[in-house]
Amino acid sequence: MGSQEKEKPKVEANNVRKIREGLLMSKAELARRAKLSVLTIDRVEKGMTCRMDTKRKIILSLGLRLSDRDKVFKI
Repeated sequence: MGSQEKEKPKVEANNVRKIREGLLMSKAELARRAKLSVLTIDRVEKGMTCRMDTKRKIILSLGLRLSDRDKVFKI
């Protein structure tokens, strides 16, 4: 049998889930506030890459300032 290697998406460390749960907010609520899909929120929380605009929407929807981006997304 040959080894099959699946291409893994780049993983970024982030605190979206931790912050969202600390606010007692569901993925659906965050998605609604950010005008994103629940699937997108799920992917971001799993550490997959996303667009800068998506990060901006998530940060603001968590009630944070853009200057707090380092608390949510590690660069």
